[in-house]
Amino acid sequence: GGSSSSVFLLLNNTENNNTTLIATDRAPSPATAPTMPSYKLHYFDIRGLGELPRWLFKLAKVDFEDHRIGFSFGVPGDFSTIQRPEFDSMKAAGELDVSLGKVPFLEVDGKKIGQSKAIERFLAREFGFMGADSVEAAQIDQLCETVIDFKNAYQKVKGIQDATEKEAAMKKWFEEDLPANVALAEKSVPPGPGPFLVGSKVSLADLVWYSFLAAPKGYFYDDNAEGAKASMDKCPRIKASTEAVAQIPELQEWLKTRPDTFM
Repeated sequence: GGSSSSVFLLLNNTENNNTTLIATDRAPSPATAPTMPSYKLHYFDIRGLGELPRWLFKLAKVDFEDHRIGFSFGVPGDFSTIQRPEFDSMKAAGELDVSLGKVPFLEVDGKKIGQSKAIERFLAREFGFMGADSVEAAQIDQLCETVIDFKNAYQKVKGIQDATEKEAAMKKWFEEDLPANVALAEKSVPPGPGPFLVGSKVSLADLVWYSFLAAPKGYFYDDNAEGAKASMDKCPRIKASTEAVAQIPELQEWLKTRPDTFM
């Protein structure tokens, strides 16, 4: 009645098997669109452990607040003189408890998640970058864990104190150890159509390997970026994956426009 629209409900009359249209005055309930969560990533104003989560947001075309915590040095480059008042106040207030007094941490509708790898896997699952099923998700996880193993091995080389010994070890790492490790990883890649490492679309594993070996200002940026790229020359699956990731428009745009930070 009045100005409200009549809505016709289709009812089945089970007694005489007739279908009856009944007019009502109830307006239809508007379809409730799912609400996109609110995301806020807290990290220093550097690439570091915050960069993979940023890539995932950009590839998924999902808005997020990129909270970059500033810092400065009393003596440029001397980490013993670092000054980070915002970080210190956040830590004192207990805001970093979820992440053991460190960053990054991610807020999802105000709920906090710590640990960079947990954040990466969470976002990859949310945005569809963890494979088509649980087996593919585990294979993606496997390839990401392999990179962690290789990074740990490299940090032992970087940690050598004697300058002459370290120089020889670094040379051996890029000429022998890293190529041998990447060749081992190549054998572990599951069969698939390519160019991506698992399944038919880009996943967290592709982004992790691209970041590790091929990204501009990536993991080996300060040491031997060209040596890192050369390590996959005889590994067609891994090389094809990194080349495919490099062509993703959303990632290309981010790499061109992201803040230019020193690390």
